[in-house]
Amino acid sequence: MARFITDLKRTHSCGQLTRAEVGAEVILYGWINNRRDHGGAVFIDLRDREGVTQVVFEQDVRPEVHDLAGQLRLEYCVGVRGKVVSRGGNVNPKLKTGEIEVHATDLEIFNRSEPVPFQVEDKLDTAEEKRLQYRFLDLRRAPMQKTLMTRARVNHLTRNHFTGKGFLELETPFMVKYTPGGARNFLVPSRLNPGKFYALAESPQLFKQLYMIAGFDKYFQIVRCFRDEDLRVDRQPEFTQIDVEMSFVQQDDIFDVIEGLIVTLWKEVLGVEIPRPFQRMPFYESMDRYGNDKPDLRFGMEHVVLTGLVKEHGGGGVPLLKEAVEGTGIVKAMKVPASANLSRTEIDKLEEYVKGMGSKGLARAKVGEGGEWTQSPFAKTITAGLRAAVNAACGAVPGDLLLFQFGKESVVQTVMANLRLHLGKRLGLIPEYGSGGTWRFLWVVNPPLFEFDDESGQWAAAHHAFTRPHDECLQYLETDPGKVDCYRYDCVLNGFEIGGGSIRLHDPVVQARVFKAMGISDEDARSKFGFLLDALKMGAPPHGGIALGMDRLVMLLTGAESLRDVVAWPKTQKGTDLMTGAPGDVDAKQLRDLHVKSTVEQPR
Repeated sequence: MARFITDLKRTHSCGQLTRAEVGAEVILYGWINNRRDHGGAVFIDLRDREGVTQVVFEQDVRPEVHDLAGQLRLEYCVGVRGKVVSRGGNVNPKLKTGEIEVHATDLEIFNRSEPVPFQVEDKLDTAEEKRLQYRFLDLRRAPMQKTLMTRARVNHLTRNHFTGKGFLELETPFMVKYTPGGARNFLVPSRLNPGKFYALAESPQLFKQLYMIAGFDKYFQIVRCFRDEDLRVDRQPEFTQIDVEMSFVQQDDIFDVIEGLIVTLWKEVLGVEIPRPFQRMPFYESMDRYGNDKPDLRFGMEHVVLTGLVKEHGGGGVPLLKEAVEGTGIVKAMKVPASANLSRTEIDKLEEYVKGMGSKGLARAKVGEGGEWTQSPFAKTITAGLRAAVNAACGAVPGDLLLFQFGKESVVQTVMANLRLHLGKRLGLIPEYGSGGTWRFLWVVNPPLFEFDDESGQWAAAHHAFTRPHDECLQYLETDPGKVDCYRYDCVLNGFEIGGGSIRLHDPVVQARVFKAMGISDEDARSKFGFLLDALKMGAPPHGGIALGMDRLVMLLTGAESLRDVVAWPKTQKGTDLMTGAPGDVDAKQLRDLHVKSTVEQPR
């Protein structure tokens, strides 16, 4: 007797058969997705990653096969041989294979399944914790399989794109020397070097620059990176990025290559034509209009900066506004159109929302006939001049609602940026997740090189210390680092940063000046970055690059609700793997071998 797998090889997938195969003998492998026993015939839906095929086991054809089919239950793994038959008028339009069914002549049960903790089906309301605990079952569901197949497609297209443009796919180490800056690193103790630690690479940054210095011109890598950060919907402790570096380029050359990749991905995966070139927006304009450097351009409700107007009017009769602008604070407003028709209760809920982000409250004003303000704490004291100026700046008409934030710039920007997105979803201007069929790509360019660290009282690199300043800003490195803009850029899509990079500093003299602006001495720089500084002195070419977040790209391409839905084996928001139990305990001997001692008391 012929045996499945040994003699009977799979001929088709479960999503492949059509009317064209009617009359053909086929062999299918898969899992039982559904089962119906009609007495003289057992019907199953057989599932694999490509789809579902209905299979019929008839008692009067092969009684022993029909009897064996009677034992089948959900998620049994089986092999089937049979003939493709037309379903005539009983077509199932929900299936790709809905025009046919397979009348089985042979069946083998490869493996039986215990009752599963949840049904393997497209839509389910099972708690995510349970899905993650049994991730291998969750991944059998068609939406999850489609997502990971899309991810594989993105990998393939990416490799083809860069290889076709002369890039070399080169690898970089995972275990590296810890260097400060950027995200928090995971540390790995070295058994062979007691008391010393590797850091898991948060990015191949320094090594890809060294590839350029080594003369490889064009590098790319689809690489795993590691960051010990607090997690959220679009962040995982281990993630994948498309890493790119090029020599002898300027910013526009990087944009051209990356736009080409994105256009290819959207066309091949979604059949969507993305126009080029992508819009560009200076960093400071993005902050003024949207409060962050990753604006969602699918809807309006832009911010209006009122700081200058309030100063011009000497506070306009509002002490809180005057106090804000006399210091280093800013004043911003956002108009909610009358068509939103927000109730007083809904507006009060908005105030609770902003307080949750550190705001002291949400000042507001309802614009009445003649431009008067009602329902506002400012209404009684604000001067007519400032009120009219604010209405004009915001384009406010009767019925509109104005929302205000003022004070410390970082708080105002964060609150207003999040409030805009919150209202965009609340008012149905953008979906809760997914694109809604609209794709707004943007390059945010020319940000500051430094940001001031209040805790240390020093300037720190806003991204990393190896970003090239604008030539006209070099004069401020020693005197006013806050005025130094640089060749850094972020690629943004629908409010998500999908990639970021910069033109690098290849001049060791300017590099030393940047370190000094950050308060890093020559000795510290040599201790932390000596190998790179040495390399920069040995004929380093002008170079630049970028890293795209593979996980975020796939999340946006597939319309997934969470990054965890596009990562095969994700961690929870607490960084745990519910399926394997990682991170786990280790015994005392392992710690001794690594010369490590835990300060956490073990339960007795």
